[in-house]
Amino acid sequence: MINAQPSQMLTNAPVLRTARLVLRGPQPEDFEPIAAFYAEPERSAGFGGPIPRDEAWRWFASSIGHWHLHGFGFWTVTLDDAPIGIVGHWAPEGWDEPELGWVMFAGSEGQGFAAEAALAVRDYTYNVMGWSTLISQIVPGNTRSIALAERLGCVLEREIDNVNMGQVLVYRHPAREGAA
Repeated sequence: MINAQPSQMLTNAPVLRTARLVLRGPQPEDFEPIAAFYAEPERSAGFGGPIPRDEAWRWFASSIGHWHLHGFGFWTVTLDDAPIGIVGHWAPEGWDEPELGWVMFAGSEGQGFAAEAALAVRDYTYNVMGWSTLISQIVPGNTRSIALAERLGCVLEREIDNVNMGQVLVYRHPAREGAA
């Protein structure tokens, strides 16, 4: 367990709000849901898991560091102050462009939370950060993520060999309106 004060801000992540959700930067108490997610083989397979608790801690710590190195990263998605998933940007070493990724924790799927959070992040990315486009990398066979990407208007662009995940499908998000 991480030994820190509850609700301690670990990043300068802006807070995003939707009709039902609050997206905020990672906090120490968010580690437990991340560790639980990564311990579930079927749920975490599309996100590099399963991995043991110590490696989940390293992922969590690198996700916090990602905010500091890049100025963007994964937000913790909360409903009534409870973490229900993570959605945000990921651009580790070896990737040719940042992606928009999502994970919903057990019990949070099928309610539109991932789409709502992803749309909020994409809107922020285009309208505040000034990016013109985004991708999402999805492991083949991850039918729920593929369906979400298509619901978000993404189009399958290509298949690549991801340095961490092996073969992944690259879905291109619609370009920002007015982008060249």
